[in-house]
Amino acid sequence: MRAVRNATLIIFRTLAEEALFSKTIGPKDINQSVACIMGIPPEVCMQAGEMLTLLWFASAEELYVSDKQGSDVDGDGSEQKPFKTPLKALLFVGKEPFPVIYVDSQKEGERWAVISKTQMKNTKKLFSREQMKNESKEKKETEHAERREKNLEEAKTIVIENDPSLPEPKTVKIDKLEALREQRVKVFGWVHRLRRQGKNLLFIVLRDGAGFLQCVLMDKLCQCYNGLVLSTESTVALYGTVKPVPEGKQAPGGHELLCDFWELIGLAPAGGADNLLNEESDVDVQLNNRHMMIRGENVSKILKVRSTVTQCFRDHFFSRGYYEITPPTLVQTQVEGGSTLFGLDYFGENAFLTQSSQLYLETCIPALGDTFCIAQSYRAEQSRTRRHLSEYTHIEAECPFMTYEDLLNRLEDLVCDVVDRVLKSPAAQLIYDINPDFKPPKRPFKRMNYTEAIEWLKEHNIKKDDGTFYEFGEVDVLMPNVGEIVGGSMRIWDAEELLEGYKREGIDPTPYYWYTDQRKFGTCPHGGYGLGLERFLTWLLNRHHIRDVCLYPRFIQRCRP
Repeated sequence: MRAVRNATLIIFRTLAEEALFSKTIGPKDINQSVACIMGIPPEVCMQAGEMLTLLWFASAEELYVSDKQGSDVDGDGSEQKPFKTPLKALLFVGKEPFPVIYVDSQKEGERWAVISKTQMKNTKKLFSREQMKNESKEKKETEHAERREKNLEEAKTIVIENDPSLPEPKTVKIDKLEALREQRVKVFGWVHRLRRQGKNLLFIVLRDGAGFLQCVLMDKLCQCYNGLVLSTESTVALYGTVKPVPEGKQAPGGHELLCDFWELIGLAPAGGADNLLNEESDVDVQLNNRHMMIRGENVSKILKVRSTVTQCFRDHFFSRGYYEITPPTLVQTQVEGGSTLFGLDYFGENAFLTQSSQLYLETCIPALGDTFCIAQSYRAEQSRTRRHLSEYTHIEAECPFMTYEDLLNRLEDLVCDVVDRVLKSPAAQLIYDINPDFKPPKRPFKRMNYTEAIEWLKEHNIKKDDGTFYEFGEVDVLMPNVGEIVGGSMRIWDAEELLEGYKREGIDPTPYYWYTDQRKFGTCPHGGYGLGLERFLTWLLNRHHIRDVCLYPRFIQRCRP
C-alpha cells in the first residue's frame, strides 16, 4: 500500500508541474489521470489530490474573501468558496508575493472588488505578527521535542529490576486487596488515569474490571524509558506493598500500592482513549467507539448492574420452580406481525430472526411446567426513538393452569422480587451511584377492574408501542419515563378459536402445525409474559436513552461495531 501511495505521489508531482505552470488541467483532471495510469480507484488518490488542490489555489493569481458568505474553516479562496477574512487568505498563501485579493464590493450591482491598499497594509501587519507567533511557537515546540528526545535517550540507560530479596508477590484482583494490606502483591490491569508530579513521582489509577487501585511509583520506576512514555489504557503488571492511605487522604478501597517494580505489557498510543473520543463527542462518534466508551467508569457500572440484574432474574425463576430453556432464534413463524420481521435466506427457504420465544415456551409447559428463557429477540423497527431497539434481551415465561389473577400476581412478584434481590447484592451501591433517587416499587400494586382499566387508559390516551389501545386479556406493566416494560396475556387455549384467529389475521396455519397441536393434545388455560431487559434497566437506572444500557445497541441505521 505504501508503494502505491509513493508511486501515486510521484505521478501527482509530474502532473502538478503542468497544472501549476500552464493551468491547462485542474485537480479533478489529475485525480482521473492518476486513477487511469495506476489502475486504481479514484478515491485512493483523494488524499494526494486534496494536497494538490491546496497548492492549486495557493499558487493562484487571485483569492476571494467574503465577510458575508466566506468561511475560514471550509473555504479554499475560490470565488465559489471564499475565505471569511483577508488574514486567512495571506496565511493560506504563506509568503509574498501575495496574489490579488478580492473582497465584497460596496458598490451596488458589483459582486467583487480588489482589496483596498489600507486594508491590505493592515492585513500584512497582522500577517507578520502571526508569522512571528508561529515561528516562536515552532521554536518552543522544537526545543521541547529535542529536550524530550534527550530525556528519552537518557532514560534508556535506567534499568529497573525485581529485587530477589523481597517476598514473592501474590497475584490478586483489586477487589481482594483489603485482606492483603502490608503484604507484597502483583496486580495486572489497565492504566485508567496517571499523574506525574515532578521527575520522581508518578501516580497511577489502575483498572482491572474488579475495581480501581491507586499506585505510587517513585524514582527509577518513573524515570525509566517505559515510565516516561507510559500512557492511559496501557496494560501493566505492578509489584508492591498494599498500604492504607495516609490519614486525611482518599483512594479507592482506602489503600494504595507502593510499587517496588513494574512491567509494561502493552503500550497504548499517547493520549489513550482521548485520541478517539471524549464526553463531548458527537453521539455517533461515541457509538462508533463504543468499545472504548465501555472502559469509562459510568458505562462499566451500567454493564455490571446489567450482569447482576440478569442473574437476579434467573435466581427469581429458579427459586419459584421454573425451568430455563434455550429456544431457537432462527424461525419460520411470526409472533408480533410481519411488518417487524427480519427476513433471511435459510438454505433456500424463507426464515426470520425471532420476534419472541413465546410459542416455543408454550410447547414446553406440558413437559416442564413453568418455563422461562432469557434470549435475544429482533424487531425491524423503523422508528429511531429513545425507547426502541432492533435487537434486545427478552425475558419470557409461560405457565400452565393459571388464571388471570395468577398472572397479575406473578408479574408483581417478578418485578418486586428482582428489585429486592438486586438491592441486596453488591450492585446496589452502583445503582445509587447512577440513580441516587431510586425508590423500589411497593407491594401491592394498585389494581383496577379490567374494564375500568381499559377505559381509564383510553381516557388518558395511553397506548401500546404499536399505537393501538389495550384490549381484553392483555397485561402490560408501565414504568415512569420508560413506558411498557412487561407485556403479557392469557393465551388462546381453544383449538377452534385459534384456527379462527389464523383465518382472521390472514395467516397460513400450515407452518404452525406444532403450535396448533398444543391445543389438540391436552390443552389447558395458560398465560405468560415478556419483559424487555433494556427497558427494565432504563427505568432502574433512570437513563434517558435505552442505548445507554446496551453493550452495542442495534437500531435503525446502527449495526456496528
